[in-house]
Amino acid sequence: MTESTTARPHVCVDDTRPRERGVARGTQLRTDLPASVELYLRLFDTVGVSENRTRDSAHRLADVLGAWGPRYLEEIEGIAAGAGLEPWHVMALNGRTEILSQATAARPGECSTIAYAPADRASAPFGIQTWDWHQELDPYWHTHQVRGTRHAYVGLTEHGILGKIGMNSAGLGVFFNILGHRDDAPAGVPVHILSAAVLGEAGTVGEALDLLRSAPIATSGALTLIDPDTVACAEVSPVGVATLHPTDGFLTHTNHFLDPANAAREKAGLYEPDSQDRFGLIASRQQRYPAPAVADHLVEYLYSDPEQPLLCCVPAPDAVFGQRWATLSTVLLEPEHRRARILGGTPIDARRRSWTTLDATTAPAPATA
Repeated sequence: MTESTTARPHVCVDDTRPRERGVARGTQLRTDLPASVELYLRLFDTVGVSENRTRDSAHRLADVLGAWGPRYLEEIEGIAAGAGLEPWHVMALNGRTEILSQATAARPGECSTIAYAPADRASAPFGIQTWDWHQELDPYWHTHQVRGTRHAYVGLTEHGILGKIGMNSAGLGVFFNILGHRDDAPAGVPVHILSAAVLGEAGTVGEALDLLRSAPIATSGALTLIDPDTVACAEVSPVGVATLHPTDGFLTHTNHFLDPANAAREKAGLYEPDSQDRFGLIASRQQRYPAPAVADHLVEYLYSDPEQPLLCCVPAPDAVFGQRWATLSTVLLEPEHRRARILGGTPIDARRRSWTTLDATTAPAPATA
């Protein structure tokens, strides 16, 4: 594996006023955020979405968001002010999944998630996720801690984006997988903002599901939710919110729909057969491996060798921009400890790299161990 040389920022925001939280975030990312915008505009254009179409989509998403959750729009406008960008630039980042749903020339990235709830309830649930995305965007993500919302939260996200994967001070964690539905369009609340809203406002899996059901949704994703007592996955799509529950303690998701109503209108050609192959490999390990006792035991469930489905994603040497998929991060969430542990790289890299530990309760500077 190639050793990352990226100096990873850690962003801290602490203000009850949404715009001021945004200004603080944008100011801390001011050096690199414009380059992230430029790279995303290039990516959108590469997959067939022009800058004019991106701008139009961003304005459309802002209108929807302003009607549903104006405080999130205020925060996005604050990021733009802090970073010296136009608001539509930052809205396009937060709506990048929605904008990419219009792509005509590339597959999206891939991720694998496992949540585990011990049947005997001897311990709280825990889980793991790989985040696979374009290798060129590796310099443009960071860890963060957020205060001023109902619940403080920590985790990782991309530059300029309010949230992605994380844990909040109430012990609610969110994993995040992208899906593809034939009716996806940039016409609802962006799924990344839904993740940030859940982390900031929901204290339990039940509250998170209620929040998601309140939102107009026009694109697809799987938000796997874990708290100290419960595991559930919300498959969101233009059809609505479908709820999935563990089987034999495990709730696994890759990048295809598991709910039958959603699967009936899955967008063809996006992930198959890779997503199903990854899901099958994980399922076979769940049958063969000893039951995990702690979150670290899940890391080996996501190992992959070159001849296996790409649980540890490394770009092909001849891949071009827009096709260079890589596992940028691996994340462990532990609700019992209100803790997120984040690794830059693949699960295999955990053998020789340190995890960054973020405590959502006290939200101190990150510890590396």
